[in-house]
Amino acid sequence: MMGKFLTKKKVVFILIAVFLLLYVVSTLIYKVQPKIALISIDGVISDYYPIVQNLDIARKSSSIKAVVIKVNSPGGSVGASQEIYRAIEKLRQEKPVVVSMGNVAASGGYYVSIPANVIYANTGTITGSIGVIVQHLDATKLLSKVGIKISNIKSGKNKDILYPNRPLTPESKKLLEKTIKDIYEEFLQDIVKYRNIDINTLRKYADGRIMSGKEAKRLKLIDKIGNIQDAVEEAKDLVGLKGKKVILIELKPKPPLLEQLLGAKIENILTPTGIYYLMSFE
Repeated sequence: MMGKFLTKKKVVFILIAVFLLLYVVSTLIYKVQPKIALISIDGVISDYYPIVQNLDIARKSSSIKAVVIKVNSPGGSVGASQEIYRAIEKLRQEKPVVVSMGNVAASGGYYVSIPANVIYANTGTITGSIGVIVQHLDATKLLSKVGIKISNIKSGKNKDILYPNRPLTPESKKLLEKTIKDIYEEFLQDIVKYRNIDINTLRKYADGRIMSGKEAKRLKLIDKIGNIQDAVEEAKDLVGLKGKKVILIELKPKPPLLEQLLGAKIENILTPTGIYYLMSFE
């Protein structure tokens, strides 16, 4: 009786050992199998860190051979867009990057796409909108009407340049225009660095206008017409894996705790003051 019990115990231990061995082997095989990472840039670009973090994970992983970035964005803040642009620049130095534009990849959405080795768009993708914008709301008349007076205690005359309780003076406007021009020129230089277009030709179309993917290809602002599947195949081809089995993994940013609890994404209701690469909705 005791012998039978020991035999059963032995069988259980062997089964557990085999299971653990299979698990370890399959994990090791998965780790070394070639992969293509898929990273999404969706909505207004403001919180850049989760995207930059995933780009860095893809760059450092030896099993990730190429990265496909799915862009569906009308743009966003200049600083956040530049952070992502630089991270993609860094990534492409080590492995190929292919962008697939969705419905919209305009202004900052186009800007973050620029450093990719290959940019895909559909013929009906809305892109372009190359330019910079800053808004000033003058609420002085409204505040006066309702009898509200706000005083700004400031260290310098331009410290409250975008505050709504003061009108924009010609001097302030000139200062803002200079800042906008500086950022706009940098936008153009960042385009010609990676896109096969002459800067003088680019200036003719970089006036904030939107354009279709078809038109963007004609102007050499993108490389090819195609969808996300074409972009994945392009990535495989660039690393010599065409026709071979490749694992496609999606790197997603972890949502904030409140979003996890609510089970829904919390979007910004108001656009904070700042300078933007953002497509106009007016």
